[in-house]
Amino acid sequence: MLFALTASPGFGQEYEVRHVQGNVYMFASTLGNVTIQIGKDAGHDGVLLVDTGAPPLRETLLAEIRKLSTQPVRFIINTSGDADHIGSNAVLLKPPRAVQAQAEVALFAQDNVLQRESRDGSGVPSGAWPTLTYLEGKSFAFNGEAIQMFAEKAAHTDGDSIVLFRGSNVLSAGDVFLTTGYPVIDLERGGSIQGEIRALNHILDLTVPRSMQEGGTMVIPGHGRLCDESEVTDYRDMLTIIRDRVQDMLRKGKTLEEVKAARLSRDYDRRYSTSAWTGEMLVESIYESLGATK
Repeated sequence: MLFALTASPGFGQEYEVRHVQGNVYMFASTLGNVTIQIGKDAGHDGVLLVDTGAPPLRETLLAEIRKLSTQPVRFIINTSGDADHIGSNAVLLKPPRAVQAQAEVALFAQDNVLQRESRDGSGVPSGAWPTLTYLEGKSFAFNGEAIQMFAEKAAHTDGDSIVLFRGSNVLSAGDVFLTTGYPVIDLERGGSIQGEIRALNHILDLTVPRSMQEGGTMVIPGHGRLCDESEVTDYRDMLTIIRDRVQDMLRKGKTLEEVKAARLSRDYDRRYSTSAWTGEMLVESIYESLGATK
């Protein structure tokens, strides 16, 4: 499911908007993905976004939304508090008239996102904070379909969410699932390897393939290409194998340096290791995460 990307004017970042299925579109870019849900007819209620992208693509994202719908953005769901997921929060929560007709915008996130963003020194302006939070999850109907938000605690961070569009049969996974690299287990913000694997298993519980794990529920990752259940299964299996290798060495009393020297992710590094988050960094985070829960 590869697709060609278009350069964003002025920034050199590539992007594309594609229809996924049902009411749901995907704004895919080299800086991350945004899920866009719109109504099917002229009487629809508005636009819903899952994440608002990275700041450099703000104007491009807003222009592409306007091409899909003349209705205002009514709802935003942040899958985490990462900077590349909240870049247009402030402008959409208090939009200038040139962006959209004035309308009340509700911004949902798991409660830990607000707790972290509202602390002194977070660097996130108050105008970009969630206006509504939840602990375990929330469901509501919009644009003719049910939308379910699920908190995935202690996965990538302690404030992750995934979003299921039941009528369209599309799931937006945030950075719990990527196709561009290993998942970042952010220990400082409450992430954990066990929570990450639980979250991936939950995604697999929610997805329904058309046949042989292919098709059916489409999964929009936080970064990378559109996927279905089979790709999520492969990703979960990869991470479980690396976790089990680290766990085995930890039980044998191996030090972190010994575990890193064993290169436990080497057979996956060519596919998933990046300069920003290498296989060695993943292994170290898994070792520390498992050690903290012994």
